[in-house]
Formats: sequence, C-alpha cells, structure tokens
Amino acid sequence: MGFWWRPLGVLASALFVALILWAGSGWVAALGFLAGIQAFVMLRRLWEEFRLARWLENPDAVEPPDATGTWGDIFYRLQKLQRRHQARRGELASALEQFEHAAMAVPDGMVILNRSEQIEWCNPASRTYMGLDCERDRGQFIRYLMRQAHFLEFLDAADYSRRLVCKSPVSRELTLSLQLVPFGESQKLLVARDITDLERVDAMRRDFIANVSHELRTPLTVVGGFVETLADAPDLPAAESRRYFDLMLDHTRRMQRLLDDLLMLSRLEGSEHTPDETVDVPTLALALKTEAESLSRGRHHVVLRPESGAWLTGNLQEIRSALGNLVSNAVRYTPAGGEITLTWHTTRSGEGVFAVADTGEGIAAEHIPRLTERFYRVDRSRSRETGGTGLGLAIVKHVLTRHEARLDIQSIPGKGSTFSAVFPAARVLPAPAGATVIPFPERGQAAG
Repeated sequence: MGFWWRPLGVLASALFVALILWAGSGWVAALGFLAGIQAFVMLRRLWEEFRLARWLENPDAVEPPDATGTWGDIFYRLQKLQRRHQARRGELASALEQFEHAAMAVPDGMVILNRSEQIEWCNPASRTYMGLDCERDRGQFIRYLMRQAHFLEFLDAADYSRRLVCKSPVSRELTLSLQLVPFGESQKLLVARDITDLERVDAMRRDFIANVSHELRTPLTVVGGFVETLADAPDLPAAESRRYFDLMLDHTRRMQRLLDDLLMLSRLEGSEHTPDETVDVPTLALALKTEAESLSRGRHHVVLRPESGAWLTGNLQEIRSALGNLVSNAVRYTPAGGEITLTWHTTRSGEGVFAVADTGEGIAAEHIPRLTERFYRVDRSRSRETGGTGLGLAIVKHVLTRHEARLDIQSIPGKGSTFSAVFPAARVLPAPAGATVIPFPERGQAAG
C-alpha cells in the first residue's frame, strides 16, 4: 500500500482541480488541464526511462539517477539491489580467487572438463604431470592431447570409483594415478596424482618378498627332504622320535606353502594382466573336486553339482589358483564327516558363479569384511592346526579383482559357509561346439 498512496494522491488532486475548472470555466478548460497533466506525465516518464536505461547500460560508470516521487522510490530500490548485487559479486569474486589460489597450490594436477570433454581450466601441476597449459589448451579436447589407449578407455568408462595407474605422457619416470570426479552440473574434474614414490616403495616390497621367498625355498626344500627321509627310516629309535620328525615335516611343509602363497601374491601384484584365454570351468570343477578328495583323505563327503556348461574368459592359472584356494579352505576348516559342495551356475543376469559350500563351524558376521586381509585369522589356534597360511583369500580377492569379479561370502555360525566367486556376464561364454559336457545330476544326486 506504501507505493500507491502517492500516485493516487496526485491523481485525486488533478481531478479535484479539473472539477473546479469545470465549475468555473467550463468543460473545455477542465479537459485542457487534464491533457496538459497527461502530457507532462508522459514526457517525464520518457525522460526517467531514458535516465534509467543509460544507468543500466553501465551502472559502474554512470551515477544513479536522482528523482523525486514514484520514480525516486524506483531508483532508490534499484540502487539498493545494485549494492546488494555488488556485495555478492565481491564475495563470489573473493571466493573464486581463494579457490584459484588453493587450486594453484595443490600438488595434484587438476583439469576441469565440460560435457564435451573440452578443457575449461587446469592448474600448473597439470602441466608438470600431463603437459597441459591453461592458456594454450583451453577449449581443446582432452582426447586430442592425451591419446594413450588406456586413458581413452578410462575416459569412455566414466567410472568415478575407478583409478587409472599409468606413466606420465611428459616423463616415463613419473607414475600417475588418474581419477575422474563429478563436478558441477555436467562437468568432470580430472585429478592426476604423482605416486612414483609409492610405486617405487611397493616395487621394493614386492621384490623383497619375492627374493626372500626364493632364497628360503631352496633350504626349506633341502631340510624338508632330509626330515622326510629320516622320518621314513626303518631303524628310527622310538615312537617319540618319529613324532618329532613328523612335527618338523608338517611345519616345514607349512612354511613351503606360505612361501608359495607369498610368491603368488608377489607375481599378481607385480605383473600386468595377461591376455585372456578360454577357461573350461566344468572340467576345472571336476579337477578341483578330485583335489578336494585327495586333500580330504576320505574325511569329508565332496559333492559336485555342475548346473551350467558355460566357460569363462580369463587367465586359467590365476582362476584355478583362486578357486583352488576356496576349495582347500573348505576342506581345512570343515570337521571330519562334513559335506563340501561345489557348484557352477549362471544367474538370470548372465553372471557366472562358482560356489563352495561347507558344513563347517561358520564365521561370525563381524569377521567377514576382514577375511580377505593378509594374515587375518578368525581363530589363530584353529589356523595353526589346519596349516593355513592366512594368504589364501587375499589371493582369491586379488585374482577376482583382476577379472572384474567379486567374492561373496555367506556364513551362519554353527551351520557352515558359502564362498562364491561371481564373474561378470561379459566374461561368461557358451561352451564351444564339441566340448565335453558334464551331465547334470538328477535332483538330490551329485555329479562325479
């Protein structure tokens, strides 16, 4: 209501004067007066609109108009909005300047890409790591500047949880970890981190483990051979001595298994993924069943249920090692008289699942997330009794990760556990023509 009282008051005054003129001088004088008022209002409006337009064209250089009445109120409110806008713009400029200073100081390379993957901005570190220059390369497509095949695949995948470890295009001595991060509404932030020192330390650790394992393997083999020979000697003096030799032999073999697992992990971590080959999973499952029966020595009932004839693409040696670890764990940790079931099937979504179920003691829920950690043991005393190395599931996880697969663990304490290696549908193949097909068992029966 505050806006209306002034123009309504002026209109009422003009009408009052017009009525007086009508009464005193006739209607012609009244209409002439009203026409003059209307012309004055229109001319003033045009003048004030001109001043307003000139001010809005360049508000920073032109002084705000000074007027009275309604136009004065309009100019005053616009000036308040302008001051508020200037204050906010100053705050945004200050925040942007602080962000730019912080981004310039960040040791990681940072590149902002738009939805077309053109470079909008990059910091100085990106020049050191990726050879990019903010002034020179702004607006350029990142694909044209970094053409490495593995980087283009990484860019196409747009997997924000994945990191790409690669050599720097600027210097082969630099090892980078690249990651894409969602930024803004349709932008992406490419972050490059120098992990050369970390890679060097990790390589030293792998080399140390491999060298120590190789150096220990030979003397352990010699010692184990002599202990086994002495334990089998017919003239061993006493049963107590034989027990000591058997104990030494068991621990020697356990150390040999530990060295074998350490060497396997070292090879997995230190090598690139080898080219894929076709893996006959049903035949592999039969071989694993035979190995389980040999390791069990009749103490367990081993069942194979091949529910699919599908094959896989992957590294046969690595997949055999991973699935073999699942099977040997089930044998070691299942009490005598228990049942171990091996299954191979495909899901409705096309994933391939190799599952090993046992009727062992089961695992409490709080231990399951840590089972794939190296040397993590649910029960150390039981692990010593079974001869486990504490590296089996770490090897399984590493192999499955290299095959874009995952390990699913379901366990109920007191009832048993099921360890499932789940392979993506992209790696599942139909059995080739002419391949040996394992007959599916009837319901309630076991294959093999």
